[in-house]
Amino acid sequence: MSNRINVLQSEPDAYKAIMGLENYIVNSGISKTHLELIKIRASQINGCAYCLDMHTRDARKAGETEQRIYVLNAWRDTSFFTEEEKAILALTEEVTLISKGGVADQTYQQAAALFDGHYLAKVIMAITVINAWNRISISARLEPKKEALNA
Repeated sequence: MSNRINVLQSEPDAYKAIMGLENYIVNSGISKTHLELIKIRASQINGCAYCLDMHTRDARKAGETEQRIYVLNAWRDTSFFTEEEKAILALTEEVTLISKGGVADQTYQQAAALFDGHYLAKVIMAITVINAWNRISISARLEPKKEALNA
């Protein structure tokens, strides 16, 4: 598989605009753990290898455990995640799969009960931004760099 278009090179202003949103989210006060869980889970759903590689690495650097990363796609079946993280993961799934019925009132109300309006808005924006990045990366066929194997 080969890369297709380089959006940064072809449309630098568009790339700068989405980077502006990314930078806002990163500096908004949203928890690094919450942010990386959002990025990994949305990227799993969307099948974005490039973003999965990037964000699992970022999560590990930020202190996330391998075990939680490995079971993230089955988060409902573990006790590894907090109530807040579960609410964020449910919201991430429903926003990412929005064409499958939108965001359920129960999912939204659970998140709204745990977070103030400002934090909830940041979570929704973080989910929206990673979904945009996934679509750019998948459309451009970006691939993670293969590491040399230590034999």
